[in-house]
Amino acid sequence: MHNKSIKRGGRSKRIEKRLAKPIIDPCPPGQKGGSYKPLSQDDIKKIYNTAIDLLVNLGVGEVPERLFKDLIASGAKDNGSGRVLFPKNLIEEAISNAAKSFVLHGRDEKRSIIVGGSSVYFGTGGAGVQTLDIDNGKYRPSTLEDLHNFTKLQDTLANISWYTRCCIATDVPDTYDLDVNTAYALIKNTTKPVATSFTLAEHVKPIVDMLDIAAGGPGKFSKRPFLKAHISPLISPMRYGEDAVDVVYECIKYNIPISCITAAQAGATAPATLAGFLAQSLAETLASLIMVHAIKPGFPMVFSNWPLVIDLRTGAFSGGSGETAVLNAASAQISNWLNLPSGVACSMTDAKAIDAQYGMEKGITSFAAASAGGNLIYESSGMTASLLGVSFEAFVLDDEMHSHTYRALRGIEVSEDNLGFNAICEAVLGEGHFLGGNHTLEAMERDYFYPKFADRDEPRTWFENGAKDACFRAREHAKEILLNHNPNYLSEDQDKEIRSRFNIL
Repeated sequence: MHNKSIKRGGRSKRIEKRLAKPIIDPCPPGQKGGSYKPLSQDDIKKIYNTAIDLLVNLGVGEVPERLFKDLIASGAKDNGSGRVLFPKNLIEEAISNAAKSFVLHGRDEKRSIIVGGSSVYFGTGGAGVQTLDIDNGKYRPSTLEDLHNFTKLQDTLANISWYTRCCIATDVPDTYDLDVNTAYALIKNTTKPVATSFTLAEHVKPIVDMLDIAAGGPGKFSKRPFLKAHISPLISPMRYGEDAVDVVYECIKYNIPISCITAAQAGATAPATLAGFLAQSLAETLASLIMVHAIKPGFPMVFSNWPLVIDLRTGAFSGGSGETAVLNAASAQISNWLNLPSGVACSMTDAKAIDAQYGMEKGITSFAAASAGGNLIYESSGMTASLLGVSFEAFVLDDEMHSHTYRALRGIEVSEDNLGFNAICEAVLGEGHFLGGNHTLEAMERDYFYPKFADRDEPRTWFENGAKDACFRAREHAKEILLNHNPNYLSEDQDKEIRSRFNIL
């Protein structure tokens, strides 16, 4: 049996197969995380118990009147000094009744994802006020045109599973026009799940009206919401923000899933010790969950505990640090322990250029969050300069980086066929190598990812081909997409109706 010769195709057929699109995607989004556990079970319990103690004994201050009434009605206590205290049984009730998973819809249902469990998805975030110009390589204020272009670009990138507006259109000064035009850019240029923020609560209803037009009629959006809201209802340390809380109420009213984001900064708005930071940040994110529970139990909420770090020597934001990597991984681990849909923020390089610092910081932080099992990894595509900047080249390169991460998360499948006993025997007794064998060709399709922008040529070939680095190749690819990919996911009638009712710039 082991002496059978291998029937081999010609060289041209092997090359043709190599160049063809893989039959099986070797590293699709949604791989399972959770193998990296920076905290022991005892560590998690200590952090959790400290967070509970903070909520029970210190509570949260500056509670808006409407929320105050709802919290008291749900079992919270007024300490008489302007702070609301949360009994342990109320905290546990909110955790128990929270949505454990939910669908994040795309307007194209094939692009929807399920948030929760141990599935990992990379997406975007940020509010970059500067864009790295694709032509001159210099930073300039981000514009509405940039937002449209970034949305078009990511529409073609398979590993960006949902798209949050990544930059602020600084050329739109009016906050209502800004919120409207941001939402319009999202629904015009992609059918992926999208996300945005609302400056004020009164902006929610008219934008829902716009989303209804895109969804096919009044009330259609709320029945199948394809946009979620990013809200920060807790201001560190330990107080509510009234405007953000008002937005929460409006989003729940119109069935807009929410990411309640806690974004404390170690040594500034939270303790400098990593354990103390995690305890306070967890308490604050739990306070958001209790708020949602008091308004509408079980409403879809991403438990977005985003530990952020600053350089304690200078006060500068430090999004690409090892501390950021381990803190966000720990946050994902704690959220998984609570069985809550998790959101963390990683791949926030502090580098301004697309250089070695950029690659190192993005690779370390994003892989740590993914391997710890963060469900939604925000900020992980396109962001540069400590979240102040956005780059077209970075979007392309990050998408490829995510493929490598997904491949690593997929791990190694051990089966009788994969162990390759027969293949080893045939190679040893036959031609003495595995090149071109069926076992190799099948693995080539199934088990390996082949990058487009990372170069694997020998130096001489690389030089003969123009000595192009990855950034150059990514820039050229981005330019090609922006030139040739011009989606309009709104019908002519939908676009006309939106423009008749809103100031589309």
